[in-house]
Amino acid sequence: MDNLDWNQLKAFLQTAQTGTLSAAARKLGLTQPTLSRQVAAIEQQMGVTLFERVGKAMVLTPTGLDLLEHARAMGAAAEALGLAASGRSQAVGGVVSVSATDAVAACLLPPIVQRLRAQEPGIAVEVISSNALSDLLRREADIAVRHVKPEQPDLIARLVREAQASFYASEAWVQAHGHPRSAEDAAGLPFVGTDRNGQYLQYLRQHGLPVSEQNFSCYCEHTVAHWALVRQGMGIGAMMDEIARDTPGIVRVLDDVPAVRFPVWLVSHRELRTSRRIRVVFEAMAEGLASEG
Repeated sequence: MDNLDWNQLKAFLQTAQTGTLSAAARKLGLTQPTLSRQVAAIEQQMGVTLFERVGKAMVLTPTGLDLLEHARAMGAAAEALGLAASGRSQAVGGVVSVSATDAVAACLLPPIVQRLRAQEPGIAVEVISSNALSDLLRREADIAVRHVKPEQPDLIARLVREAQASFYASEAWVQAHGHPRSAEDAAGLPFVGTDRNGQYLQYLRQHGLPVSEQNFSCYCEHTVAHWALVRQGMGIGAMMDEIARDTPGIVRVLDDVPAVRFPVWLVSHRELRTSRRIRVVFEAMAEGLASEG
């Protein structure tokens, strides 16, 4: 390891980040055979397998994942050294990916991204809209907004705040059905469901609502589309209060039913400690999401 070639390390890093030899070669301005030889050379020198070849894709092995964090730190240090040498040590730039549920990505993140862009024009934020928990350890995202505390010890998590969601319907729906306030009022009313496997139904029942499958007028697990159906007057749906507050034509219903409370966690991998651009975005996201409450 004393004679580790920096070019080989860059080949490993770019291959890990892009996922294919051809994309990594384009990034580095090399031919694919040259890049492939560099990757093979670092594997041979270290005596380990860093990638599993799945078709054209290069998938990191557990050993490769362990090395990736150190390679990223070395790359960040080399970048900082170059900036300092050129007198641009305070510059911060690059792409930072942020994963969030579709509703948070569509409604809460855009103003935060806009403010961040004004403050740090060199940073570009990639917003990944996904209801799945992005695997930060495999670098599917640099930062994730989650509603459950991560269990992986290698992740860095900060509880931003406690949020809440309530039940809402459109103004037109209230004019047609009246304004239900108690849990008992919900018994014969239409709801917009999120799934057909009974999980959302079970959740509503646990929350004290006497409903059945017959209450659902339609279903949609995609939160933004689900909210559009509520706005259209298809039935009652739950939404984060800050999103509902900014939605015209929406009325809170079932007012006597307690709001649903849930945490907002901001999560990143350990590169947060070594990458200034990720740290800048992390702090901006934490400040912006905290102020949304």
